Amino acid sequence: QVQLVESGGGLVQPGGSLRLSCAASGITFNGYSMAWYRQAPGKQRELVASIGVVGNTIYADSVKGRFTISRENAKNKLYMQMNSLKPEDTANYVCNARRMGLNYWGKGTLVTVSS
Repeated sequence: QVQLVESGGGLVQPGGSLRLSCAASGITFNGYSMAWYRQAPGKQRELVASIGVVGNTIYADSVKGRFTISRENAKNKLYMQMNSLKPEDTANYVCNARRMGLNYWGKGTLVTVSS
């Protein structure tokens, strides 16, 4: 059974930082491309950042220079360091694992950026 469990969300003031984690089980983690998506209330889900099996990364323009995605294959974990957070970063952040037509999703961790 595949499980992706996110953690690290919370309430943070504008300009603050958070580190999200995603713990994966039931998959051969190092064989999957991993990504963080987010969905804000009333908006469509959007790709925030992805990291391939060889460590290649892609970022949404809105987070470039502020967010850093990384993976630790030995621990089956995905991370995202989020700095200089803005109110518009408020959303449910969801972990995704993808490989050759297989697509798995976590339930997400809520990030709220507010003063």
